Amino acid sequence: MKPSRNISALVEIMAALRTPGTGCPWDLEQDFASISPYTIEEAYEVADAIERQDWDDLRDELGDLLLQPIYHAQMAKEAGLFDFADVIEAISTKMIRRHPHVFGDETARNAGMAKGAWEKIKAQEKTDKSNGREKNENTGLLDDIPSNLPALQTAVKLQKKAARVGFDWDDPKPVIEKLQEEIDELKQAAAGSDRSQIEGEIGDLLFTIANIARHYDVEPDHALRRSNHKFRSRFSYMETNIKRSGKSLEETDLQQMELLWQEAKTVETP
Repeated sequence: MKPSRNISALVEIMAALRTPGTGCPWDLEQDFASISPYTIEEAYEVADAIERQDWDDLRDELGDLLLQPIYHAQMAKEAGLFDFADVIEAISTKMIRRHPHVFGDETARNAGMAKGAWEKIKAQEKTDKSNGREKNENTGLLDDIPSNLPALQTAVKLQKKAARVGFDWDDPKPVIEKLQEEIDELKQAAAGSDRSQIEGEIGDLLFTIANIARHYDVEPDHALRRSNHKFRSRFSYMETNIKRSGKSLEETDLQQMELLWQEAKTVETP
């Protein structure tokens, strides 16, 4: 089999890897649960390549990410559930349905995308999806938010859902005031020795920070990644200069480290 620019070739490669007897032993051992962590990891590696603006790496990482739905679809095909063509058809149908102002009739295209239309379409999709299923009266507004998303992302999704029914502040000011309240509660917890209480207050603090980010239309995880990159860059500057002086980090006092840290801030690219 030769490399190809046709996605059908990738589907065939995955099928070959999963063929008993002639396939790859490792791939044959995998199931949905074992592959799921790789799916998440590949998405993060795509985000990392974008943040670094490494376009060659992005091309490769997008390929790794593309392999994931093909992998899952192959396992689903083997189980008699669906195949990759079904996945393509499902997302194509969804994108056309959610963009009537692009793919609809002339009237819909001329009307444009009305405010709130996206949410109405998604709500209708959920209603249609529930047809034929047993309705559960105990199903809540937040129940469809996955519990295994990154914590900051989950926090924002919970807040957005609650905001749709009016459970929200109108502007960021009271949220920022809430932040100070959470800091004070953390200080009180820290004065004691109850580790569980301290953890709880830190969680509340992070939840509030995510809420502030949401009100300013900032993705908190992206903001934190920027700060991580900033910390890494400044620490590297400090470490490099300490080594040039013939010392190690352990031999350098905090005052000298702080001076180099402040120097790093003045030379870094905005």
